[in-house]
Amino acid sequence: MRALAEEAVARCLQLAQCTEEPGRITRTFLSPPMRRVHLLVGGWMREAGLDVSIDAAGNIRGVRGSAERRLIIGSHLDTVPNAGAYDGILGVVLGIALARVTSASLAIVGFSEEEGVRFSVPFIGSRALIGSAQDLLDSDARVGDAIREYGLDPSRISEARLPGMAYFEIHIEQGPVLEHLGLPLGVVDSIAGQSRWSVTFTGAANHAGTTPMHLRRDALMCAAEWFLAVRQTALGTDGLVATVGRCEVEPGAGNIVPGRVKSSLDVRHKNDLVRLAAVDRLLAPSREIGARHGVVVETGEMLNAGATPMDSRLVELLSKACEGFAAHTMTSGAGHDAMVMAPIMPAAMLFLRSPGGVSHHPDESVLIDDVAAALICGKRFVESWNG
Repeated sequence: MRALAEEAVARCLQLAQCTEEPGRITRTFLSPPMRRVHLLVGGWMREAGLDVSIDAAGNIRGVRGSAERRLIIGSHLDTVPNAGAYDGILGVVLGIALARVTSASLAIVGFSEEEGVRFSVPFIGSRALIGSAQDLLDSDARVGDAIREYGLDPSRISEARLPGMAYFEIHIEQGPVLEHLGLPLGVVDSIAGQSRWSVTFTGAANHAGTTPMHLRRDALMCAAEWFLAVRQTALGTDGLVATVGRCEVEPGAGNIVPGRVKSSLDVRHKNDLVRLAAVDRLLAPSREIGARHGVVVETGEMLNAGATPMDSRLVELLSKACEGFAAHTMTSGAGHDAMVMAPIMPAAMLFLRSPGGVSHHPDESVLIDDVAAALICGKRFVESWNG
């Protein structure tokens, strides 16, 4: 398994060379570098004895055995801009490795898109696999155009649906929990629900030298006070994470009192009731702070995605498969293709430790021993599920 792990890491680094930006790993939905990715991944799938095809959404699939017993193993092949080499990609490569060491009925899928970078629409690949991608084509003609430019037929996207009995995904954690615990693996029991909001502060832009402090309607100072309130409120709720990740200041000049700030709020928790109640508590101070500063605060909901539990039977099987590695049962704070697949079929996820907790960054890495452990446990899981 260590030899397979070393090979898997080498293959991830090989795929990292398929990029839109030399010197940086950037590979978006059906961009030109994906052709080389499909060539390499398709070759590895055929070596593993799989029948290979590319569906109308650009997912590459390697299939063998009966659909009545099919376990789908998948992850994504696209990246964020200036990415690391393992997010998503490692799961596809390890799926191919598991096809080599088991005889189960499998479909290994490399999803064409998960990150939502090219068109701000995530999960195009997995949505197509479960037969719910038509609305994406209807809502944004650019998605169909990109599929057509790649040489595929968007009118056949309904044919991308792939029947299966269960779904399994291996993924790097993308966080520091496993490293903090000193453990190589984590068994995911749920994927946290997400709320995303826009929060806009509108005051009055004015001259920085002539406007007295007590007469200002400073949108940025108002927003900054709220940013700190978000942190303090979130710290008071166990398991809650709240992030202000975007802040656009207008007019954006050093000698002008800021008149407008557009910001974001991202709130996540494994319990939807806790998350939704927290959103109310997090947004409420913005209005009170705005009134004190003479600033108008407008909020708008951008996303309300419910928490997604993994299948309890598969979680139990995966936990047993990880015996000897003290795998930690945990919630995923990040979204994954598994959250799209889970409402359609039983799903399970296995996390690998992310050294330094780093992901979505060129310094993203894995440990060979952790990859080997994931292969050992993945093989046990596939064989127990198939049995």
